[in-house]
Amino acid sequence: MRMYLSSFRVGDHPEQMLALLGSSTDVEVAVIANAVDALPSDERQAAVEREFSALAELGLRPVELDLRAFFDRPTASVAAALAKFSLIWVRGGNVFVLRHALARSGADQALVKLLEQDAIVYGGYSAGACVLAPDLHGLERCDDPDAVRAAYDAQARWDGLALLSYIVVPHIDSPGHPETEILDIVAGRYRAGGVAHQTLRDGQAIVINGSTASIH
Repeated sequence: MRMYLSSFRVGDHPEQMLALLGSSTDVEVAVIANAVDALPSDERQAAVEREFSALAELGLRPVELDLRAFFDRPTASVAAALAKFSLIWVRGGNVFVLRHALARSGADQALVKLLEQDAIVYGGYSAGACVLAPDLHGLERCDDPDAVRAAYDAQARWDGLALLSYIVVPHIDSPGHPETEILDIVAGRYRAGGVAHQTLRDGQAIVINGSTASIH
């Protein structure tokens, strides 16, 4: 299993993500931006273009994979689409909106299988990292679960993909980020409740390569 989980955007060490790809870094990247589906369309498009710009600067070739195109279709459809890419990049936004999109498209099951087979690298930040936890409870202090109703007219899910045994709490001690104070409270509540979690400052990333995990 290979993952690059950043607090914000590509972080300070994107070379660590490129290293997970091996010798071939001139590859197409699937950008999943469904965490911002609740935004107005022009704002959503601007958010996608920011990801394209950042990834292109690394020599990658970003292509949006909009999970809404796979809603209510067999999981095999999205699995085949995801398998065409060496790197899947999941941008931040609302973790509950992202979780619903992953479930309704079947991408949650497909990603788990592809990662278990070591067929892809999973990269992402903020909500893209948070959604990998076993459980999303506590994150509602930062991300509004009702955004799922606004985006899809559906109820929020509270289960994560369980690809990690802990919850990633991004934007800690990051004065330039508007969510740093509330996420410090979230992390404090996890500590008090004995909930397994890993905090990240903006710029930092968790790098997972097989059985090895490190923070850069």
